[in-house]
This record gives sequence, C-alpha cells and structure tokens, in this order.
Amino acid sequence: MNDQTVVKTGMILALIAAICTTLVAGTFQVTKHRIAANEKALLEQSLQPALAGLFYDSGISESRLVLKAPHELPGNDAAIIYRVFGEGKPVAALFAVTARDGFSGPIRILLGVDSSGVVTGVRILKHRETPGLGDKIESARSDWVFQFDGHAIGNPVVTGWAINDDGGEFDQLTGASVTSRAVINAIRDTLLYFETNRDEIFALSGTGEDE
Repeated sequence: MNDQTVVKTGMILALIAAICTTLVAGTFQVTKHRIAANEKALLEQSLQPALAGLFYDSGISESRLVLKAPHELPGNDAAIIYRVFGEGKPVAALFAVTARDGFSGPIRILLGVDSSGVVTGVRILKHRETPGLGDKIESARSDWVFQFDGHAIGNPVVTGWAINDDGGEFDQLTGASVTSRAVINAIRDTLLYFETNRDEIFALSGTGEDE
C-alpha cells in the first residue's frame, strides 16, 4: 500500500467518523425532549402512590428541592423533597431519604406527608435486604408499609414510632427486625424534620437544587 492510498483511506475513515458523529448528535437533539418527557412521566407515576387520596393540580416533580449531605434528614446521600400544591396552596411533600442502618445496607425510602404532617404513603425505592424476609418492605411483596398511612407525630407519640418488640406501636417483619427498625426510624425522623421545617419547605423557591 503506497502513501497515497494510506492518506486516501485515512481521509475516508475520518469522513465516515464525522458523518457518524453528526448523525448521533442530530438524533440526540431530536430525541432528547422526548426522552426527558418520558423520564418525567415515569417519575410522576412512581411518586403518585405516596399521595393516595389527595387532590393536587401541580405536577408532582415540578417543584423539587435537593438537600446535599450533610443535612438533617435521614441518610448520608442527598435528600430530595418534592413539593405538591393545589390551587397554589401546599398539599403535601414527598421525601426521598435513606435509612442508613438496614440489615444489608442503606434503604432508600419515599415518604409522602400531607400539609398537616400525616403520612399519605410509604414506598421503598431501593434496598438490598434479604429475599423472603427483609424484602417484604416492598409494597409488591407485602402490605407492611401500608400500616403507616394516616399516622403522624402525635399519632402515635414519638416513642410509639418503633416496632412492637421495642415498645412501639408498629408491626415488624418476621425475621427482619433490623430492617423494620431502620425503616420506621427513618420515617419518624423525616416526620420530625417536617414538623420543624414545614413553613420553610413550602416557602423555598425554585425547581432545581436548593440547599
């Protein structure tokens, strides 16, 4: 292969690479808005169960606060708060927090709290708990997380936010008391945070990452 052939081949390969790059960039530009819309729809769908029975007219994911660690909510990860409104007034807040002390590691929890501090729903977002035991914190595997609906700080009192074996008022998962404690403690601490910071949570402006 002579020098001219090498140069010609190199130019052809460079041209093909440039065309491919242009096509990929063009495809991304065309589809990025559709991808973003699909991601938002999936997020809204995943958050809705924690707002059962509430009327709201804002998009669930439209007003989001991201609290970077360290913060006063459970977990060492960033905590996310979604504020939900109806007719311009606060309806509820959704907290994505992390229970640090699960049996097999951190447990990511989604907690819905209405504007008066009452739990509207709890869902488990991510965990590595033991299959057949601790994984029953998932709403698809048992109804354990539904026992918190309708409760608040004061119903029961703070000391009642514990499993039955610890003198509290909530059932524990058989064979998974560590997992149960971790989730309940995270719910209790999030509710206490909401009680203390309710006005500030709904007063903060912006839809991006507030600290």
